[in-house]
Amino acid sequence: MLRSPDRSLALYTVPVAAILALLLTFILPDNTRLWDALNRALPGEPEQRVVVVGIDDASLRDYGRIGNWPRELYGQALGTLEQAGATAIGIDVLFSDPARNDSRLADAFSKPNVVLATAPGEGRALASPDWLSPTGVSALNISRDGVVRTFQTGYPAAPDSGDVTPADLNPSFARQLAVAAGRNVPLDTQPQLLRYTAPSQDRLPVIPFRDVVNGNVRYGDIQGKIVIIGLTASGTSNLTLRDVTGQVMPGVAMQARAVSSLLSPPFTRLPAWLIALMAVATAVSAVLARGVWGFALALLMLALAIPLWLGNILLPGVTLSYAAILGTALVALERWWNLRNLSVRDPLTGFGNRVAFTRALEQRWTARATRPLGLLLVDLSGFREVNEVYGLRAGDELLSDLSGRILKHKRRNDLIFRWGPDEFAVLLDSASVQDMTTTTQRIQDALQELTYRDLPVRASIGAARTGPDIQSPIDLVEAASRSRYRAKYQREQRG
Repeated sequence: MLRSPDRSLALYTVPVAAILALLLTFILPDNTRLWDALNRALPGEPEQRVVVVGIDDASLRDYGRIGNWPRELYGQALGTLEQAGATAIGIDVLFSDPARNDSRLADAFSKPNVVLATAPGEGRALASPDWLSPTGVSALNISRDGVVRTFQTGYPAAPDSGDVTPADLNPSFARQLAVAAGRNVPLDTQPQLLRYTAPSQDRLPVIPFRDVVNGNVRYGDIQGKIVIIGLTASGTSNLTLRDVTGQVMPGVAMQARAVSSLLSPPFTRLPAWLIALMAVATAVSAVLARGVWGFALALLMLALAIPLWLGNILLPGVTLSYAAILGTALVALERWWNLRNLSVRDPLTGFGNRVAFTRALEQRWTARATRPLGLLLVDLSGFREVNEVYGLRAGDELLSDLSGRILKHKRRNDLIFRWGPDEFAVLLDSASVQDMTTTTQRIQDALQELTYRDLPVRASIGAARTGPDIQSPIDLVEAASRSRYRAKYQREQRG
């Protein structure tokens, strides 16, 4: 079998590509920028079941600061919403301070379809022990750049509490609303993607709170809906959250998107082992495909993220794309290495050429006193006839067979070179007289039965070893050449 140096490194580049791709899945498990781009370009359908009631500037002008106004206003608003047929009502306003008239809200704030917000870290405690409505932590996951990309259905009761069970989790505000609306949502600390929805032109984005208090709403806008009450007034502290488009959004609007995400089919994250397997397969495929096919694989991985996104599957296309580029980089490195060694390596056999032989002999020459050098020159008779009768490919097969036979009988530190078109050189390191005799005889026996179809092929071996009469590398080569010519002459005489 012919040996090609262009693929000689595949035994190394393939496992290296697999290892690097495997490490890449741990270094880059999430593709935030890709999923942001898909979220913006392919937004979800507006959830018609979620309605926001905003405490806007006009409401604050009418009733004063939200912490000072009569809390009976919430009772009036809840009465209007219940009469209109709201399925679930969430109040995204924190009642952290003891307040007057709390007992008057006991009936309104003790219904199973009314969800009250609590601050992170406060657990399920409320301002009044008479309020029995379910509570949820009004929290969202804010990235370092201030963008809200994910949320959770459950948050640990204590920060950095390590492994937690569902009993140790405080449900989120969005999760409690979805449960109140009849959706079964398990408690989980796994971040879920906050689905972006483009504004709908067919509905009012926000219903003013004062209109709900006064009963100035259309029941058709409320009936069967999940209503969230929260601050939307300008200048309030909750207007500091940005969505994936970069737009500053009220916290209540973000909570509405979280509820909408829970009501929609959830996004599925691929398991880590599957991502690792896909990354390894992509990197190895890029190495085996060679050339620039790795870049095509990289584009394919990015393109696959689009249809899978539409099927609610989060594909880490960037991670897989980088894996393909890693494979291509290894192919480029292999090509560079081959080009670097092309001037000193025979492309057919993979052995060093005459230039490599000269360098190796010069490097080992200085240590010849303690490590004697031996040189075997192998000459092939009948090679030209094989080329003329059966073609050049037949000659290549013959040389490949010859090189394989020599390779089997060289010692550990010996080097083999292609000396000429039909000649090979074996440079022996630390060669004693016995080593020279044994190695020469083994190679001679291995080449004794060398033939190609019906044409006779004969090999002549000349041997020489450094000693007092060998003063230079040229002397060693000439001595081996004379020995080879004598062996060839003797064989012809016998023939």
